[in-house]
Amino acid sequence: MVDSTFIEDSTDTSAAEPTLKPHLILALDYGVKKMGMALGNSLTETARAFDILAMNNGQPDWDNLLGIIKVWGVAKVVVGLPLNMDGSSSMLSKRAHKFARRLAHRIMEQHLPVIVSLCDERLTSVAAREIAWENGWIQHERDPIDDISACILMSTYFADPNSSVAIDAIRED
Repeated sequence: MVDSTFIEDSTDTSAAEPTLKPHLILALDYGVKKMGMALGNSLTETARAFDILAMNNGQPDWDNLLGIIKVWGVAKVVVGLPLNMDGSSSMLSKRAHKFARRLAHRIMEQHLPVIVSLCDERLTSVAAREIAWENGWIQHERDPIDDISACILMSTYFADPNSSVAIDAIRED
């Protein structure tokens, strides 16, 4: 069943298939010290770096994050899941999963029609650093690239939306 927030109202009842409304997707490159953000457009399937949020031991400023989701009218949040190269969970992936569950809970408390899902983000930081160097966006090895990583995560999601799993469909490890 398709959530009604994504379906355009139509007075033409002859249409066989509902058309999906374009919506904004927020990609989050989760980290313990900082979290990269990118906004994606479901119609154009493009993303742009948005911001890098400071994190306090893996916890964001929840009011700020929820405010961004509300103000921008985000319909879906894709949280990057940093798995090991063999696909197994790492300590950071467990924290990212816990963060995504907390985010989904806080969104539910605010009665926002937003889906939270997890998407594999292996090697996004490596790719982001390489792209940033090639384009001259960073000058030093330690310059932040978390928002660029979030863009790559968004591209991964757009390439295969079925690769993300809604947080309510995932069991805790």
